[in-house]
Amino acid sequence: MKCEIRYKRGAVVETLSFSGTEERSLFRLEAAALTAALAEEEDGTLRLMLTPHEPVELVSAKVELPFHFRDSDALFLNGYQSWTDSEELSTLSVMTGLLQAPRAAQERFVLRAYGDYDFENYSARPGELHGFTYAYVRRGSEYQLFGSLSERAGFTAIRFFARQNRIELARDCAGRVITEPFAALEVAQLRGTEHDVFDLWFAKQNIAPPTAKPITGYTSWYNFYQDISEEKILKNLDAVAKAPVHFDVFQIDDGFQTHVGDWLSIDSKKFPNGIKCIADRVRALGMTPGLWLAPFACEYGSEMAAQHPDWLLRDEKGEPIRGGINWDGFWVWDFYNPEAREYIRKCLQTAVRDWGFGLLKLDFLYAVCLKPTAERTRGQIMCEAMDFLREATEGALLIGCGVPLGAAFGKVDYCRIGCDVGLDYNDKLYMRLAHRERVSTRNSMRNTVFRRQLSGRAFWNDPDVFLLRHDNISLTWEQRETLATVNAQFGGVLFTSDDVSNYDTQQAELLDRTLHPAKAKEVSTRRIGTRQILRLDGKRVILY
Repeated sequence: MKCEIRYKRGAVVETLSFSGTEERSLFRLEAAALTAALAEEEDGTLRLMLTPHEPVELVSAKVELPFHFRDSDALFLNGYQSWTDSEELSTLSVMTGLLQAPRAAQERFVLRAYGDYDFENYSARPGELHGFTYAYVRRGSEYQLFGSLSERAGFTAIRFFARQNRIELARDCAGRVITEPFAALEVAQLRGTEHDVFDLWFAKQNIAPPTAKPITGYTSWYNFYQDISEEKILKNLDAVAKAPVHFDVFQIDDGFQTHVGDWLSIDSKKFPNGIKCIADRVRALGMTPGLWLAPFACEYGSEMAAQHPDWLLRDEKGEPIRGGINWDGFWVWDFYNPEAREYIRKCLQTAVRDWGFGLLKLDFLYAVCLKPTAERTRGQIMCEAMDFLREATEGALLIGCGVPLGAAFGKVDYCRIGCDVGLDYNDKLYMRLAHRERVSTRNSMRNTVFRRQLSGRAFWNDPDVFLLRHDNISLTWEQRETLATVNAQFGGVLFTSDDVSNYDTQQAELLDRTLHPAKAKEVSTRRIGTRQILRLDGKRVILY
């Protein structure tokens, strides 16, 4: 076992390290500016505590463990946020990140903002892989899990070096200035069956199962996208109300507002009567009205950004930080600006209290922690933002989306665990060179399979929609059927964007099976080359 802490004293980077092979329960490392104590508890839990004797700026903190990888091992490393591709890999796999994307494209399309590209290393060498919050090595039906016990001090990076037979556990803490004891690492190492290790991991985190129930529903996005109107929404609401199956939720997605960020400004051309009347009608039909919001994002052309430029999150040069290219580009609210925070609170409370929406889908949440500070790491910012969202939404059901998952554990009722489903299977070839968070039906299904253990423990998994319609879609019927099957088996949110009144007999039967699935008793996976083979009670499903 090795331990290394790097920190700055003035402009000088100093290193505090220990390397030893003998078994010990406690390593204590002393320096003039810092004391580090690494404890390995009887149950295998590792805790690294740093106690500064003067203000210390951290550069890195990591523990290295020896681990003998086998060529047959299946390796899972949880991706940075909801949309990041996350599947079992082999000891020969490579994570390319943005290595194939031209630098000009990265800049123009703000690709680096969506993931971990600015603070994690992407190696082109096989078997050098990384993830966040949790990872496992699977040998047959045995799992060895490495799981963070808290992300509040910073995100936990887990790095596998399969060809070198070692694992690194590290805290994302570069630039954090500590003046009091700091939890640099809190990681549980667990071995056992799939259910045993995940049950124990969440018990160690003191995270209780979600009290909300799995839900079914309709969302407007994957048919109309932003091109919605009162007429289109009401037409589909009537279709859902007349469907032979009951839906729990009817959700209005992006497009009701004049601009992203101007949440209190409803587009009067699209919705001349506002959206409260729609929420009222949804509730009268026995469903929960849902609404999409991106609380930390503000579109370049939004009125609020023009009126309050001082609310924007800015970099060291004073320039507003770009959160992504969606809607032709967006900036990010400074969550720690009191006026910006109160504006976000007012928007959320208006949606719940005044408009009557009982479910909020809160999207693009990763943006709030794009800039760590000397006082707070990315993980601390994200955790505090999730605390705020939970408190500000006054008991409404919450779907988190585009969020680093560890910060959402126990804070939302439902959470997206994959990227957006597309109207084709795996997007255009040039788009596959983009970030790991890109739109892809294939990647969405893989995330649904390989993050399945979170559902019912951290929250209910939202695998994104299933689509059974024949129009406005390029998925084959087999692909649509596979998508519905995977979502039904592993999802706690089963939404569609179809006009279900147009379903034929075949579609109606599949809809009923999707919303009332016979859950498989045996689930197994196997990787062959780049293909993933899923078996449900022995029946093979190929996820190309």
